[in-house]
Amino acid sequence: MSYKSHEALLEHLGLPTKPDPSLPVLDLACGTGRSGLKLAYRNIPVVFADRSAAALDGIRQHLSDNTLPGRVWQVDLEQTDVNPFGVQVFSAVICFRYLHRPLFPAILQAVEPGGLVIYETFTTENLRFGRPGNPDFLLHTGELITWFKGWEVLHYYEGVQHEPERAIAQLVARKPMLSS
Repeated sequence: MSYKSHEALLEHLGLPTKPDPSLPVLDLACGTGRSGLKLAYRNIPVVFADRSAAALDGIRQHLSDNTLPGRVWQVDLEQTDVNPFGVQVFSAVICFRYLHRPLFPAILQAVEPGGLVIYETFTTENLRFGRPGNPDFLLHTGELITWFKGWEVLHYYEGVQHEPERAIAQLVARKPMLSS
């Protein structure tokens, strides 16, 4: 499959795959909230999760000023031996440019059946372009798709992009529905 822009990946959330539209989308490690705000402007409720109080304050103000559906959640996603989501369930999880491998099982569990994960981050090939340079923050070849074994893969791309140059992996996957 070919590369899709950041915005094109988010378009997958428009697919009729959300069994419960009242459940929010989780914008994981959201930073300034760029991706989640695009969804909130389409009246999709979003939970903006990050550890940065300053970034979340800016998002909170933006949500309030524009009467957008969403809330902020200050959370350390890298706590050891803790599922930071607890029993929360989301219609989708979106994550861009963040990798903490121990979080994948919690992500898989937190998405409702039929819900989506949209994920994009850097691969080890990115070492030739600069940051991030820590291998702990870079996916190995084929690693992202293996986390979603058994899910319906709607889009997958792994390769080098230009302007700016970066090596990334992208995935859009739907969680299987529960068997009756």
